[in-house]
Amino acid sequence: MDQMVHQRRVLAATSISYVIVILDISIVNVALKPIATSLGIDIAGLQWMVNAYTLTFASLLLTGGTLGDRLGACTVYGAGLATFTLASALCGLAPTLATLIAARTLQGLGAALLVPCSLTLINNAYEDPQRRSGAFGLWAGLGGIAMAAGPLVGGVLIHLFGWRSIFLVNVPIGIAGLLMLRQVEADGPAASSRHLDLAGQASAILALGLFTAFLIGGPGLGWRSPPALFMLVVSLAAGAVFLAIESRHSQPMLPLAFFRNGVFSSSVAVSMISAFTFYGLIFVLSLDLQEQCGMPPLVAGLAFLPLTALISIGSMLSRRAAALVGSRRLVSGAFLMAACGFLAMLAAGPASPLWRLLLPMPLIGLAASLITPATTTALMATVEGDRAGIAAGVLNAARQTGAALGVAGFGALVAALHPFAQGMAAGLFSAAILSVMGALIWWRAAIRPSAPISHAPSSR
Repeated sequence: MDQMVHQRRVLAATSISYVIVILDISIVNVALKPIATSLGIDIAGLQWMVNAYTLTFASLLLTGGTLGDRLGACTVYGAGLATFTLASALCGLAPTLATLIAARTLQGLGAALLVPCSLTLINNAYEDPQRRSGAFGLWAGLGGIAMAAGPLVGGVLIHLFGWRSIFLVNVPIGIAGLLMLRQVEADGPAASSRHLDLAGQASAILALGLFTAFLIGGPGLGWRSPPALFMLVVSLAAGAVFLAIESRHSQPMLPLAFFRNGVFSSSVAVSMISAFTFYGLIFVLSLDLQEQCGMPPLVAGLAFLPLTALISIGSMLSRRAAALVGSRRLVSGAFLMAACGFLAMLAAGPASPLWRLLLPMPLIGLAASLITPATTTALMATVEGDRAGIAAGVLNAARQTGAALGVAGFGALVAALHPFAQGMAAGLFSAAILSVMGALIWWRAAIRPSAPISHAPSSR
C-alpha cells in the first residue's frame, strides 16, 4: 500500500508540472497581439519571445537529464520546478520585451531540468513494466490535453484578466507541485559516472541560437547583409564543432552512434519535421487570426479548436491504429494527411470565408497526434533499457528544436514576403512539401528495422 501511495504521489507531482510546461508552449500563441500592443514589439520580437523558451528547453534538455543522474532526479526536478515557477512570475510582471525574453529563457531552463527528471522519477517509482507504461501514458496524455487546451485556456484568461495572466497562472500551480514534491521520498544521486559535456553544450547553444537569430533577423537586416551572413557562418561553424566534439567525447550529450540505426535517425528526422510544420503553422495562424482577421484572443482560441481538439483523440488512437495497419503506413499516411490539410488551407486563399481556412485544420491536428506516439514507440524500440533515458532525451530535444525553428522559419517568410497572405501561403506550401518528405523518409526507414542499440560508444 505504501508503495502505491508513493507511486500516486510521484505521478501527481510530475504530471502537474509537465502540464504547465507543455501549456506554456501553446498558450502563448493567442497572446501575441496583446503582448505586441502592450510592449510595442514587432514580429521579430514575438518570435524571440516564443523561441526564448523553446530554444532553451531544447538546448538544455539532455544536460538536465545528466544533472538528474549526477545529483538526484528529485533534487534537480525540484530545482527545475522552482525555477520555472519563479520565471513565470517574472514573465507576468515583465515591463519590457528584454525582461520578458530573459524570463522566458529562465522558464526554458526550468523546463529542461524538470522534464527529464520527471521521467526518471516515474521510471524509478514503478517497478512493474505494465504499470510503468500506464503511468508514462497518463503523463504523456495529460501533456497532450494541455497542448490541445492551451489556445482556448489562454483566450479565456486573456479575455478575463489580460495577457499577463497566462504566465501568472503557473505560479500557484508550480507552488502546489513543489508542496506535493515534499511528500515524495527524495532519491540520492544515481549510480552514474556520466560527466557533463560542457563543450558540446556550449557549441549546441551557439549553433541553434545563431541560426535562429539568422532566420528571425534576416528579413529586417537583409539576407545577404554582413550581420546576417556572420550569424549564418558562425552558426554553421558551431554546428560543425558540435559534431566534432560529439564524435570524440567519451560521454557525449548526443551519442552520434545512435544515428547509425535507420529507424532511430528517421524517428528524430520526422519528429523534427512534424514539430516544425505544426508549431510554425500555429505561430503564423495566430498572427493571421488576430492581426489580419481582427479576432480577440478568446475568439482566436476558439478558432484553434478544429486544430487542437483532435490531438488528444489521435494520441489515444495512435497505438491501436499502429497495431492495426503498422507504423509504416500510419506515420507515412499521417504525413500525407497533413500535406493535404496544408494544401487545402493554401487553396482557401485570403479572400475565402474563414470556415474554409479552418475546415482542413482537423486533418493537420489529427496527423500530428498520430505521428508523435508512433515515432516515439518506434524509436524507443531501437534501444535497450540502459540507453532509454538518453534516447528519449534526444527525441524530445529534436521536437523542441523543430518547434523553435518552425516559429523562426514561418515567421521569417511572413516578415520577408508582403502582403501577409503571400508569406503565409509560402509557409503552407513549404509545410506541405516537408510533410511529403516526412512520409517518404518514414516509408523507407520502416522497411528494414535495424537491430536495437545496446551501447553507443564514442566514434573515435
